[in-house]
Amino acid sequence: MANYTKNMEFLSLAIFMILILIILAIVYQINIKKVKEFAERKELDEITKKYPSNIEICKSILKKLGNENVKIEEDKEASNCLYIAITNKIIIADVKNSYTRIQTIAHEALHSIQNRRVLLFNFIFSNIYLIYFAIVSIMAIFKILPHKMLFLSIFMVLGYTYYFIRSYLEQDAMTKARFVAEKYLEEQNLSSKEEIEKIVNEYDKLNDVGIRHVNYSLMMGTLVKTIIVTLICFIR
Repeated sequence: MANYTKNMEFLSLAIFMILILIILAIVYQINIKKVKEFAERKELDEITKKYPSNIEICKSILKKLGNENVKIEEDKEASNCLYIAITNKIIIADVKNSYTRIQTIAHEALHSIQNRRVLLFNFIFSNIYLIYFAIVSIMAIFKILPHKMLFLSIFMVLGYTYYFIRSYLEQDAMTKARFVAEKYLEEQNLSSKEEIEKIVNEYDKLNDVGIRHVNYSLMMGTLVKTIIVTLICFIR
């Protein structure tokens, strides 16, 4: 009877977290299709085609930010642009034909000047979090996980810590990238004031949806992992 009660606690917790995800999706008005629509503006894509290559844009923005020692690599196979703190490298995906590329590159460049201690902690902690997830899941599957609720509670704390750190880093870069991109566009003198205003206005709309989407995605990632561990503990 005691084991049955404990198992039901795990099931109840999993159901509760699923409900939280649904509620957050409604509150945040998550709509992936809308994000994609904002990112697709043919008129603006044509305007930004006259700007330099992605690598040149990145070098210019890094110079403006006072951080020229960052390695830059263009990878057409990459799905997203990325700044890797441990190697101090920016990887630029195949975003050449999108008007969003200037803000996206500015976003990664801004990551490179964030507090290095926080960046490295995020990198190390993220890996510890994933390793802990794998170990706890395997131990639970093979029924060798003692004090399941204790280990689950620790995992939840790790998840929330990961979320808050990553959310801070992403929101900081997303908020500032718009202004860095606008300044870059103005300094290049390749577009009219009206064209720049059109681009920046779309950046504002995209960011309004994008910031909510990123925060929800990060929270969803932590909750889904917790739900998986919780359900394994319930089943096993």
